[in-house]
Order: sequence, then structure tokens, then C-alpha cells
Amino acid sequence: MRLRVEFTTEPFDLEEAPAHAVAAREVMRRAQLDAMDVGPFGNTAEGDSAAVLDAVTALLRDALGAGATRVSLQVNVIGEDTP
Repeated sequence: MRLRVEFTTEPFDLEEAPAHAVAAREVMRRAQLDAMDVGPFGNTAEGDSAAVLDAVTALLRDALGAGATRVSLQVNVIGEDTP
């Protein structure tokens, strides 16, 4: 199964990316995902379900550890893997 995750971390800072936002993005960059889009108000990543779920676990741990007071995320099934 393929998944897409959309996530944001708070508190926001429009002047400079907070440590928690940087930590969350780095987790996703290190993950074995097929696609990632980073934006100022939200980020998306896609990939195999196992890779996305592992990345979401690490994202929550690292972002909260770096000072996030809220992490919002949505996970959608976008397709099935072909054997």
C-alpha cells in the first residue's frame, strides 16, 4: 500500500524555521520515500506504507523532542504497491 502524509509542526515562526520544523523535515528527508514537498505551512511525503509509518513515528518523536507544542498530520492511502 502507498501512503501520503501531510504534516505541520507548531508553533509557527515565519521569520526562521524553528528547530522542531527542521527536525521533522530531516526525518522525512532521511526516510526511504519517493516524493517530498516542503512548504512554509505544510509538508507532504509519499511512499511505501512501512516507510511512511516508520517516518511518522520518528517525526513525532524528533519534532516533539525539539520543542514542537503541536504536530498535525493526515495520512491517506493513495494506491496499492504492484508486486
